[in-house]
Amino acid sequence: MPHDTVPRFSNAQDQSGLMKRTDTFMYVVGTRPNFVKTAPVISAMKARAQDARHILVHTGQHYDDAMSSVFFRELDLSPPDYDLGVGSGTATYQTATALKRVTEAIDRERPDKVIVAGDVNSTLAAGLAAAQTGVPVAHIESGLRSFDRTMPEELNRVLTDHLSTVLFTHSKDADENLAAEGIDQRRVFFVGNTMIDTLHSLRGQIASARAAENLGLMGPYILVTLHRPALVDGALLKPTVHALEALADLFSVVFPAHPRTRAAMARAGLDAPRVTLLPPVGYLDFLSLQQGASAVLTDSGGVQEESTFLGVPCFTLRDNTERPVTIREGTNRLIGLQPDRVADIPAELVEPRTRPTIPEKWDGRAGDRAADVLLGPEPGRSTGGPPRSRTCGSAPRGDTA
Repeated sequence: MPHDTVPRFSNAQDQSGLMKRTDTFMYVVGTRPNFVKTAPVISAMKARAQDARHILVHTGQHYDDAMSSVFFRELDLSPPDYDLGVGSGTATYQTATALKRVTEAIDRERPDKVIVAGDVNSTLAAGLAAAQTGVPVAHIESGLRSFDRTMPEELNRVLTDHLSTVLFTHSKDADENLAAEGIDQRRVFFVGNTMIDTLHSLRGQIASARAAENLGLMGPYILVTLHRPALVDGALLKPTVHALEALADLFSVVFPAHPRTRAAMARAGLDAPRVTLLPPVGYLDFLSLQQGASAVLTDSGGVQEESTFLGVPCFTLRDNTERPVTIREGTNRLIGLQPDRVADIPAELVEPRTRPTIPEKWDGRAGDRAADVLLGPEPGRSTGGPPRSRTCGSAPRGDTA
């Protein structure tokens, strides 16, 4: 149920004195990464469209304080207008429950656009709910592809892209993927990485958080974050935990463990006494730990991007990544689903490396560019002028209408 019942119509009038409907934008978030990617867009939209209604819907896919509520505080987001309480469960349960409840919110609020982000179950559910009710969908972080359909996230992102009216990309790789799938390029806008906007805005707070000092870490450390089913739910979990224990011979190992990871370790009877095993930490503390780390070991897509921006070496315990720009231009290295390769990290850290660069448009202004698109003419619809460029904030790239 909504925290606050908002009138569907305002008292705004057009020049003829007739009542007109106020534009309504609905932003649907569900998990930790969604908040970080969506917050800059909400901020830019509210600054540009102050008379519009901005409805924030939280599905509750992540629901405890460290994975959810803390983000509304740290990212300066207003409390959600709807908290749908989906909770944990299978992908099917989460998607179906979020689909039903987001549809009810859409029916109540009648938004002009629904904005979703990323690739979690809530993303697909909200995109499908909007598409089925005839509301245009804008997808933040479109076009990422691992080309591994066994990953639930890959199915979510592909399906959401094909449901969307407006697709915001953060790299040229993503543009190319969407073109290869036959998506109308007039609907694709290269705006940059909205998650990096959040990092730009938090740089001062990250520096002052001093998370490592507060934990009593005195020397170099490796920050670990692992949660994907391929590592956590099967036979690879045990050798991965053993590899972290061995890594602790040379570095402190700090592991803020996702709840599903802690539960899987408990089921398997695994302990890691030499690893600093923590509950999930707040976003600022996590970024502070990441910035101070000698390296990061992860299976998270977002951490691959954050470490590239922060200039921290990143080792990704996966066979593939939907973010190849972090390898080509950043600090990321794929080491495969091979826990034994964790032992190679200390030696790789002393090898000379090419100086990483910050990818194009990871400049803190992606949310502004996305807002410009959302408040502009409907993509693909003639406005009497030349075709709209797909790039935002740069020269046209030769689109044809």
